[in-house]
Amino acid sequence: MNMRINGFSGMDIDSMVKSLMTVKRVPLDKLNQQKQILDWTRDSYRQLNSKIVQLSNKLQQMDLSAATNTQKSTVSGNTTAVRAEANADAISVTMSVEVKTLAKKANLQNATELTTGTPSVKASLSTTLVQLDKSGSPPEKYELHINNKSLEFKNTDSLSTVLSRINSEIPTANASYDEISGKLTITSRENGKEILGTGSNGQPQTSSLSVMLGLSANAAEKGEVNITTSSGTRKYETTGDTLLVNGVNLTLLETNVNSPSKVTTQSDPTKAMETIKSFVDTYNELLGLMNTRLSEEKYRDYAPLTADQKKDMKEDDIKNWEERAKSGLLKNDTILSSAVASMRSVITGNLKVLSEAGITTGQYYEKGKLQIDEVKLKNALDSNPDRILSAFRGPSTDANNPAIFSGLRKELNSTLDMLVKKVGTSKTDTDASMTLKTESSMGEQLKNYNKRISDLDRKMTVWETRYYKQFAAMEKAMSQFQSQSSSLSSYFQ
Repeated sequence: MNMRINGFSGMDIDSMVKSLMTVKRVPLDKLNQQKQILDWTRDSYRQLNSKIVQLSNKLQQMDLSAATNTQKSTVSGNTTAVRAEANADAISVTMSVEVKTLAKKANLQNATELTTGTPSVKASLSTTLVQLDKSGSPPEKYELHINNKSLEFKNTDSLSTVLSRINSEIPTANASYDEISGKLTITSRENGKEILGTGSNGQPQTSSLSVMLGLSANAAEKGEVNITTSSGTRKYETTGDTLLVNGVNLTLLETNVNSPSKVTTQSDPTKAMETIKSFVDTYNELLGLMNTRLSEEKYRDYAPLTADQKKDMKEDDIKNWEERAKSGLLKNDTILSSAVASMRSVITGNLKVLSEAGITTGQYYEKGKLQIDEVKLKNALDSNPDRILSAFRGPSTDANNPAIFSGLRKELNSTLDMLVKKVGTSKTDTDASMTLKTESSMGEQLKNYNKRISDLDRKMTVWETRYYKQFAAMEKAMSQFQSQSSSLSSYFQ
């Protein structure tokens, strides 16, 4: 470490070295300022990237027909037996739904309750297999075959372990145990599929565990539903608990032979309106942010402050200075300009239909911001929902005029590609503080700045040490000169 002391000469060496180093530090200060501008610019890009991903994800969900469904089904009469949900293509037909029988999935189940000990005690989830084995000579291991998949269990495994392994290792089956009834049930997860596979003899496979537990196979059974409209009655057979009729998804919950459920479907634009309004809000937010960044005033006289400059400034002054220093970093940015143009192009291509629905682009100075006349939008969705919604969702036969949701997603995806390449952002992360990848053009710039700054820092240390050595040598020479002068003057006294 260099000694920061003044010599006998009375010169302020520290101040002189500091003055010399201030000149030397000018290139280093400029590098640090350039690096700071790069960091601020990356942060601005990162914030925009996050907003773009959020809108893209939202558009993907909105492009699903359920998000813009203008049909709604309600159930009256017996409301516990049937649940109804209209698809976008549902027709306005009233249906009377009679659930005669419910479909049953194939399963394995014990006929008599599982017990252990003498006198018998109903088994619990903690009961082990060896405790359930009544054979007198239980094996060390048991096998279970379900849908051509085999599991092996130790005789010390509990019923809880058996259920857990079946549910986690056999995706086509679901196992449960009812401690009240003492019944263990293994049910097929697939409608209409049997629970047991077949052996080489073509017969259902058995296993040591199913035999020991007394499990027997129950075949899948079809359900029967009668649906009546003004045109007549039709019988449906079901393998599961759902049925699609006239564009309405019916969920069958219980039989209702003596008390049918009445399903009425009619136009209801509420959900579609909420989706479109949500889209407009998010679109306007992103477009506004981009336009703000593109038009921000750039204050060229406000460079990032150095550490020495901040020492002599108040906190509020530093904040105000940096606000101006950060302003205009993305002014006229080519990536943002291209994104805004492409977004507005998609909207413009559908402007005729949008205007019919009460959606316009406002005044010229609003730079493409969308405005909604909600009364006009509701009337348009009531009178001709297909025409309005086709402008928003679904595939388009015109490549030059895509639907809004899919068209915007395509353009935003292209913008994200450019940001990933330049900034090192992510196409899927919505976090505005996401970690930036170094494999990008700005990442390479940052590495270059860090190397140059590190090299200059080392040179600063070398220069500073050299200056102190030079002053030390000067002090020594002056000391020697003074000593020699004193010695010579003594001869003349």
